[in-house]
Amino acid sequence: MTLPAVENDGGSVFPADSIGNKRNKYQRMDSDAEETREDNHRSRSRKYVMACAFFASLNNVLLGYDVGVMSGAVLFIQQDLNITEVQTEVLIGSLSIISLFGSLAGGRTSDSIGRKWTMALAALVFQTGAAVMAVAPSFEVLMIGRTFAGIGIGLGVMIAPVYIAEISPTVARGFLTSFPEIFINLGILLGYVSNYAFSGLSVHISWRIMLAVGILPSVFIGFALCVIPESPRWLVLKGQVDKAREVLIKTNERDDEAEERLAEIQLAAAKTEGGEERPVWRELLSPSPAVRKMLIVGFGIQCFQQITGIDATVYYSPEILKEAGIQDETKLLAATVAVGITKTLFILFATFMIDSVGRKPLLYVSTVGMTLCLFSLSFTLTFLGQGTLGIALALLFVCGNVAFFSIGMGPVCWVLTSEIFPLRLRAQASALGAVGNRVCSGLVAMSFLSVSRAITVGGTFFVFSLVSALSVVFVYMLVPETSGKSLEQIELMFQGGVERKGGEVELGDAERLVRKDQEF
Repeated sequence: MTLPAVENDGGSVFPADSIGNKRNKYQRMDSDAEETREDNHRSRSRKYVMACAFFASLNNVLLGYDVGVMSGAVLFIQQDLNITEVQTEVLIGSLSIISLFGSLAGGRTSDSIGRKWTMALAALVFQTGAAVMAVAPSFEVLMIGRTFAGIGIGLGVMIAPVYIAEISPTVARGFLTSFPEIFINLGILLGYVSNYAFSGLSVHISWRIMLAVGILPSVFIGFALCVIPESPRWLVLKGQVDKAREVLIKTNERDDEAEERLAEIQLAAAKTEGGEERPVWRELLSPSPAVRKMLIVGFGIQCFQQITGIDATVYYSPEILKEAGIQDETKLLAATVAVGITKTLFILFATFMIDSVGRKPLLYVSTVGMTLCLFSLSFTLTFLGQGTLGIALALLFVCGNVAFFSIGMGPVCWVLTSEIFPLRLRAQASALGAVGNRVCSGLVAMSFLSVSRAITVGGTFFVFSLVSALSVVFVYMLVPETSGKSLEQIELMFQGGVERKGGEVELGDAERLVRKDQEF
């Protein structure tokens, strides 16, 4: 069969199939080039978002380091400054109570100056406090530094999850929003290591160096400000839509996905632009049914995270292990390093499972496991005495408790509270949840020694196990699954939006609900 010939502009003659093959070849080359460009953009966006989450989480190292280092530093502070047991409780627990003022201020501050610069302010305030504590000649001056450090930590702990949730693509939001909890655990581990490393110095010098080292992480935040952008959702609220689009294009794998996110953000932000919206705090104090559900979940999960006794376990791990039978200070501090390593390793497992497995299954595993470990630790300390078996089991159950905490209750708590609130309320409602967290942490830390003297350490952990059992019921009854949904779709879920297959809420439902709100 003879193929038809086609004459080109130069007079040469080619078979038709030759021209067709070349055309297909060029089309394939164009397609391959386009795929390569998309792959490169996808890789760049992932690295960029990871870098943003990394640098935004640095403030959380400060909280973790303070928790870890104070557990050991207080042993030397007691000897150097001759402080009483009550002063020890105040010193340790006051940070959490003071930090609530930072968290309360953080919501309004971040709405005014932006999420990015609120993180910078948090680092600056903490640096001031750490420097004062390192040179403190008395308990009173130590508490002044503690006040500055607490306010800085309150600002940082509240804003980091909000910023990361607002900048992350939907498919990786849980993974990235758990970064702050990873960095808290890393800070705790570094604090334990610092205790062990400097414990050989003189009593007067050792605790000062331990506390001074906490300044270093905040120095890197200055560099971070040159890398991370402002939150696109905050930019939209301030009318800077073009800047928000630029950020979303950098943080999403496809341009069309970035435009979809921008459209959803603008729809959500439109509710705040009308004159009918109430002030944020008035809406939080007199919430609608949907917002009330959000507050119960967000505030409740934050409180349960702390009243199950995790800060007592971490702050007072030397006291707990001493009760089990370890008396040498160096061995006590070495054992706490094992606790820190366990806590850090298991938070890494949770980070990689939080989007694939889901928030709620991890919470079930976490709360049930914590309940069993807390009860077993109570039994061990009460009935097995101070023998070798008692020491081994006590260390095992302390490590088990922090491991199960890190699998679910630790990271999921902050992820949930950063994603369940609507855009107009997110910063200040998250601040309210952080306040509940810090108050409960402070109450536990400031009362642990006194309560333990009254009902024994074993009896105290039995109470924690009962509270942990209640947290299982709370998760089952009230906590929804938010994995796989955009922030705007989660808002709809609380408002009664219709869920579709795969757990997604149709955008059409969002548009209809927003129009309905605007009509009223």
